[in-house]
Amino acid sequence: MSSNTSNAALAEWVASVAKLTEPDNIQWCTGSDAENQQLTELLLESGDFKPLNPQTHPNSYLHLSDPEDVARVEHLTFICTPDEADAGPNNNWMTPAAAHAKIDALYRGAMRGRTMYVIPYCMGPIDSPLSRCGVEITDSAYVVANMRIMTRMGAPALARIEREGTFVKGLHSIGDLSPERRFIMHFPEELSIKSIGSGYGGNALLGEKCHALRIASYQARTEGWLAEHMLILGLESPAGEIHYVAAAFPSACGKTNLAMLIPPESYKGWKIWTVGDDICWMRPGSDGRLWAINPEAGFFGVVPGTSEQTNPNALSMLYQDTIFTNVATTEDNQPWWEGLDDRTPAKDWQGRDYDPANGPAAHPNSRFTVSSKRCPSYTDKAEAPQGVPISAIIFGGRRERLVPLVFEAKSWAHGVLVGAAMASETTAAATGAVGLVRRDPMAMQPFCGYNFADYWEHWLSFADKADNLPGIFHVNWFRKDANDGFMWPGFGDNMRVLEWIVERCQGLVSATETAVGYLPRPADLNIDGLELPIEQLEALLEVDQQGWLEEMDQIAAYLGTYGERLPEALKAELLLVKEQLARNLA
Repeated sequence: MSSNTSNAALAEWVASVAKLTEPDNIQWCTGSDAENQQLTELLLESGDFKPLNPQTHPNSYLHLSDPEDVARVEHLTFICTPDEADAGPNNNWMTPAAAHAKIDALYRGAMRGRTMYVIPYCMGPIDSPLSRCGVEITDSAYVVANMRIMTRMGAPALARIEREGTFVKGLHSIGDLSPERRFIMHFPEELSIKSIGSGYGGNALLGEKCHALRIASYQARTEGWLAEHMLILGLESPAGEIHYVAAAFPSACGKTNLAMLIPPESYKGWKIWTVGDDICWMRPGSDGRLWAINPEAGFFGVVPGTSEQTNPNALSMLYQDTIFTNVATTEDNQPWWEGLDDRTPAKDWQGRDYDPANGPAAHPNSRFTVSSKRCPSYTDKAEAPQGVPISAIIFGGRRERLVPLVFEAKSWAHGVLVGAAMASETTAAATGAVGLVRRDPMAMQPFCGYNFADYWEHWLSFADKADNLPGIFHVNWFRKDANDGFMWPGFGDNMRVLEWIVERCQGLVSATETAVGYLPRPADLNIDGLELPIEQLEALLEVDQQGWLEEMDQIAAYLGTYGERLPEALKAELLLVKEQLARNLA
C-alpha cells in the first residue's frame, strides 16, 4: 500500500479502510485519459452507463439511479461534534463516537466483490493557496467518473497532498442502497466524512457539498475565510472593466441562470463571465478586498427547465462530454427533460416506456455533470491561483410580496443581518401551502457545518479582518402584482440590476435611504428597451413600512431560536431597523 503514496497517514488510512470494507481490488486513481476510458468501459459493461446518441451527444452517457436514491437526504445527514451546541439547531447531531460506531458497522465487508477506488482531489485550482485537498475512497466507478469532472482529481492532487501533508478524508460506499442503512456523517474537528447507502451525487461525490461546504465552512472559520453556497460571475463593461460578484440564492431562484446570464439586446458590448454557479471560497487579500475561487471544476446542475429560452449557455454545454443522471430519452436516444422542447420522450427516468400517468418523464431532480470549460461564458480566471476580487455580495429569495427588487445593506453588520434573514415563500406545488416563509440564511441551511449563531459571528468578524469589503445587496426577481403576474421580467434583464449594484460599489450612482437599506431611484435603473411602465418600476422599489415591521418581528423570532449564542451585533442591527420603521410609522 505504501508504494502508492509517500504520505504515511494516507497510506495507513487506506489500509485500515480496506481491512474494514474487504474489497476485491484497490485502485489508486490518477485522473488519466486511459484510466477514464477504462472506467467508462466498465460502467457501460455493468449497465451503470448507457451510451447516448453519438451523433447528437458524443461521449455522453445516461445513468439511472435506484428510484429510492434520487436526492440529498438531509434527515440522514449529521454533523458529529462532542458538544451538540456546536452543531446548532440548524443541523442533525450525533456524537463522533456514536456516529463512527453506527456507520463503521455498516461498512464492515461492504466492498466485498467490488473495487475500492482511492481518489485524491483538489478543491480549487491545483496551485492556489485558497484551495484545499481531499481523498475520497469509494466503491462506485460512477462516483470516480463524476469526481473527475467536478474536481482537479488524480496525480497532481496527490502530489499537493504529499507536499502539504493535510487532506480531508472521505469514505463512501453504496452499500446495499437501503434507505434504512443510509447515513452521511460529517466530523468537522477530524476533517472527515463518512457516507453509506447512496450513490446520488450530493451524498456520494464527497468533494461537493460535504467537503466544499459542510467541512470547508468549519475549516474556513478556524482559518479565517468563508466557504459559501454562492455563484461567482464577472460583469464586463464595454470599456473592458470587470467587476466580480458573489451571490447566494435558495433553490428555485435561478442561481445557475444568473451565473450564465446573457445580457439583453440593449446592453451592446457588455459581457458576463462565469467563474462558478454553486460554491465560492473567499479570503481577505493584502489589498483589503475579498478574493474568491470556485472550488469546483464542473457543474452538477438540475436539468428540468433548462432550455434555449431559460439558459442557452447551459444548454449549449450539454451536447458532448456530459454525464446525465435520471433524465428521459427520445426515440433516437437523445436526453430529454421537461421544459426542453415539445418532443415526446420514449423512455422515462426509470427506463420504462414513457406514460404520463407515471409522472414526469425526467426526475424533477435529474442532473447533468459537465466540465466548467464547456460553458460559453467560462473564463480562465476560474483557474487563477489568487482568485478574483469580489466587488459585491448578493443575497436573494423568492418573495411574491413585500421585498423590493433590490436594496443595499447600510453596513457590513447590516448586510450580515440581511443574509441571516434570507427567505423564500413556498408554492402550492411544493408544499400544499402557499406563501409559507422559510428562512434559509445565506442559502446555507442544509450546508453549514456548525452552529448558525457562530457562523454569523464569523461573518461579522470580517469587519475587522479586511478594510475594503464588498457591498452587500439583496435582490428579489419574483415580486407579483395584484393579478398574480410577475412584475419584473427576470433572466437576462437581471443584468440591469447587476449594473446598478456595480455602479453603487464604484460610487457612481446615488440611492434613496430607507429603514431596510439603500434603494435605487427609478431613474437610475436602466430600463432602455424594456416595456416596463414607470409605475410598475416604482412599485418594485416600494418599502411597505408596516409590512416590514411585521417581517422584522418574524426575523427576530427566527433568530431568537439560536438563544444565547446569537451575536449581540445582530440583535443591535435588528433593533436599529425596527426603531427606524417605527419612527417612520409614527
